[in-house]
Amino acid sequence: MNTFSYYLPTKIVFEVGAVKSKLAEETKIFGENVLIVSDPGVVGAGLLKSVEEAYQSVGIKYSIFSDVEPNPSTETVMKAAAAGEQINATVVLAVGGGSPIDVAKGAAIILTNGGHINDYNGINKVQKPTLPLICVPTTAGTGSEVTPFAVITQRENKYKMTIGSPYCLPKVALLDPYMVSTVPSKVAAACGMDALTHAIESYVNKVASPITDALGAQAMRMIHQHLRAYVADRGNIEAASGMIVASLLAGIAFGVARLGNVHAMAHPLGGFFDVPHGVANAILLPKVMAWNLIGAIDKFAEIAVFLGKNIHGLSKMEAARAAVAAVEELMADIEIPKSLSEVGVKEEAIPAMAIDAMKSGNVLINPRTTSVKDIEYLFRISM
Repeated sequence: MNTFSYYLPTKIVFEVGAVKSKLAEETKIFGENVLIVSDPGVVGAGLLKSVEEAYQSVGIKYSIFSDVEPNPSTETVMKAAAAGEQINATVVLAVGGGSPIDVAKGAAIILTNGGHINDYNGINKVQKPTLPLICVPTTAGTGSEVTPFAVITQRENKYKMTIGSPYCLPKVALLDPYMVSTVPSKVAAACGMDALTHAIESYVNKVASPITDALGAQAMRMIHQHLRAYVADRGNIEAASGMIVASLLAGIAFGVARLGNVHAMAHPLGGFFDVPHGVANAILLPKVMAWNLIGAIDKFAEIAVFLGKNIHGLSKMEAARAAVAAVEELMADIEIPKSLSEVGVKEEAIPAMAIDAMKSGNVLINPRTTSVKDIEYLFRISM
């Protein structure tokens, strides 16, 4: 068994209607001058209305920064931090998917640590506690509301940097199924595959532990149970509840155990071609799983069961391959693109993207030892 430690100071609140019933109460613990970080999609969907009503009902002051783009940039983080400084924010509230949450984490760092967000690229570069952060996810996928990581894009060199620090862990993760009930079906599908990738990669990598295994296994079971129904009807509150909790469980798992080659490769796809993170993960996942099978046969056989496959009478390798088949069947059912070329990726960028991917620490804990040539091969078979 691997040596492991486990740390999660984030308070988790799950309740249908939690924004209305719990948000103001949880915010007041940390202050009453709030920088709300969100994006145009969340604003357009009317999801900030319930947040504003909750704060207005008790007199909490707030200012909204909603200029967050997909694969958010360092420039956006600094603009958000400036908006927080202008109002003397005492707490940051992220309302959105992974992009607003990552920007909120970055802004919270700058508001107490100063400098530029580029200064914090890497692990444990944040020296002081950040401004308190509360997260209300509006997608069921990233798990960012319970992770110590923020991924920010340096546009000038097409690089997605990862900031990792216990100080980046939010104070509160407020899970309200109503907040994930209006996303478009394609977004629900991509985010669900992101959560599945988190669960699988944290389950099979070299530093998985009994705690992360338990979290990842339950996340996979819940995704198998709920993702198809959620994509079919985001207003299905039972399915939305299952997916938002599954995403959180997978987020806790990878926040501790990290990930693998899929995420190492997905980041340059976002940096070079702006491929949505969940879509990049989904396209890569079955190809990387099939290549990784020999590194974790027993665990992949277990994954097949979590994803609904009957492996009775199969050899371990046959059962492990059934896990790959289960993922491919799920992708087909929820209409995920099958190849990187479908989402605009150009083959000539593969050598540069492979070098970029090898900079990720996730490669080092992938269940199969990986070279830059291996990453190039995995990109090519995913085209």
